[in-house]
Amino acid sequence: MAEALELDLVEISPNADPPVCKIIDYQKFIYQQKKKAKEMKANASKIVIKEIRFGPNTDEHDYQFKLKHAQSFLEEGSKVKAYVFFKGRSILFSEQGEKLLLRFALELEEYGKAEQLPKLEGKRMIMMLSPIKKK
Repeated sequence: MAEALELDLVEISPNADPPVCKIIDYQKFIYQQKKKAKEMKANASKIVIKEIRFGPNTDEHDYQFKLKHAQSFLEEGSKVKAYVFFKGRSILFSEQGEKLLLRFALELEEYGKAEQLPKLEGKRMIMMLSPIKKK
């Protein structure tokens, strides 16, 4: 039948019982599959990570300023990576940095939730916040 119509016999789902085949133009079939895959990729959500850097002795005004930025980032749907950077001997104040990040997560509780608790990696103490999905 396919030869009579000058088209191709294409196996659509080989795992079905019995296997499903269609009589179609194979080039057109491949083109439509690529088009669907491209459309799916375009509709996929891209995860954006914004970084906010603190020092262990960050002043209150700077803290509030960065808090507002993090709040706007979470509202637009971006993830926030907040970290305290320790220079030189300031690593001695690691518990102060941890308190700062925990306070940061607590104040942003209604906009996003902490994916991980503050964790020291080298000279940085890192914490990730992800936005809360709105229904």
